[in-house]
Amino acid sequence: MTERRAIFSGSVFEERFGYARAVVDGDRVHVSGTTGFDYATMTISDDVAAQAEQCLQTIAAALAEAGASIADVVRVRYLLPDGADFEACAPVLSRWFGDVRPAATMMVVGLLDPRMKIEIEAEARLQKE
Repeated sequence: MTERRAIFSGSVFEERFGYARAVVDGDRVHVSGTTGFDYATMTISDDVAAQAEQCLQTIAAALAEAGASIADVVRVRYLLPDGADFEACAPVLSRWFGDVRPAATMMVVGLLDPRMKIEIEAEARLQKE
């Protein structure tokens, strides 16, 4: 039987909407769409690049709890309400993923809260020991 384990970040959204920040399923780690909220303080920056940075810090923490890292990410999806904001995120994304080069998609979508300027989801593969 495949191991399945849920990882939580403490976000009020996880409890309210019934999901986990990440799910480990065998050698895969599926990280839910993660917004720029600092879940410890439930604050969010007005700056899209700062939100992208916070998203990736939260994703990195979930991956670490799963036994993985950003280097193990094989797929990433960027969701933005305003496609014009994507360029401002490029330096942040390049710093985090420039050496990793996961498969990536950017989509223009509506997000739940108008303060949210980016949401990022990721999939990683655990390395065999």
